[in-house]
Amino acid sequence: MNVLNLLFSFFLASFIEIVCTQSPCSSAVCARNEPVIRFPFRLQNRQFKSCGYPGFDLYCDTSTNRTLLELPFSGRFSIQAIDYATQELWINDFNNCLPERILSLNLSNSPFTGLFYQNFTFFNCSLSGYTKYRLNPIACLSGSTHTVFATSSLSVISLLSQPSSSCRPFASKEVPVEWPFYGQILSSDLSDDLRLTWKAPACGKCESRSGHCGLKRNSTSTVVCYNPTIRGIPRSARYVLIIGGGVPLALCALGLACFLCSRVTGRRRSRHLPEFTFRVNPQPTLRAGLDGPTIDSYPKIVLGESRRLPKPEDNTCSICLSEYKPKETLKTIPECQHCFHVDCIDEWLRLNASCPICRNSPLQLPPPQPS
Repeated sequence: MNVLNLLFSFFLASFIEIVCTQSPCSSAVCARNEPVIRFPFRLQNRQFKSCGYPGFDLYCDTSTNRTLLELPFSGRFSIQAIDYATQELWINDFNNCLPERILSLNLSNSPFTGLFYQNFTFFNCSLSGYTKYRLNPIACLSGSTHTVFATSSLSVISLLSQPSSSCRPFASKEVPVEWPFYGQILSSDLSDDLRLTWKAPACGKCESRSGHCGLKRNSTSTVVCYNPTIRGIPRSARYVLIIGGGVPLALCALGLACFLCSRVTGRRRSRHLPEFTFRVNPQPTLRAGLDGPTIDSYPKIVLGESRRLPKPEDNTCSICLSEYKPKETLKTIPECQHCFHVDCIDEWLRLNASCPICRNSPLQLPPPQPS
């Protein structure tokens, strides 16, 4: 009877813990093709205030159903995508003139910052003189008598700043670009999404374990991880396995211990019999691909409408042979800058420790040092 009471108490405590670790907040969206919103973000009037973190409030535009973010000093932006595991988001101007918004962009007093920055100088050129420079104009800032360019190239800045030039610089701005373009950009219309990140709350590790962050009950600042998985098994499922399989395993272990004891006792009684000891050498472990932490460390990028990548010729995933589409998430190998679909390259690198295009072997993360 005492054993049954103990098992019942253990089952009841496990069940209560399972129920109490379920987050009361569910995900929400403004429309079918809009990003899924969950902690630390929350949709006003659609999710409880306790379902979000301070500074991460979003709302739905009533006329277009787009998901909007209001920055304290820069106004409203549309949310293009959110990656909760890497803690990144992509924003753009809902009025389709992002360069104008960039000129007044101020991320202070917000939880967000740019992941990669690049300095651009803005030029105002006469309409008759701009064609000889063969630069990419910013249409929404240009007019019938002038054309506006943005460049990060020192040589172009020097050329357009000469006294004989019909262009005049009027602004210089650090832009949170989508991708770190190594080298200098001759000109850009700056229409691609702005790539931002946040440090707090730090929920990336929880998300990578298929859990969801949330505020601890009866708290306004303490963040906890709900329902994470360890090695693919949800915590609630582990409780069921423990309850359902723990007792039989304990009985099996007890029976095995009794069997081994009887064997040892029998050996002691028959010491006159010779004993043989066999030793099996462990087989070496072969590693064909890269380890998980190395694969997860490679940077991701969500394609903008221009589908611009570090290598201009990259427009098709060489693994699945599908052409890239806007808002698709890609992963790049840092050493060679080649890009692929995330699922494609993750599966490839688990089996092959080399880039599918150039066959160069990416660097592997060093093993963790003991503390």
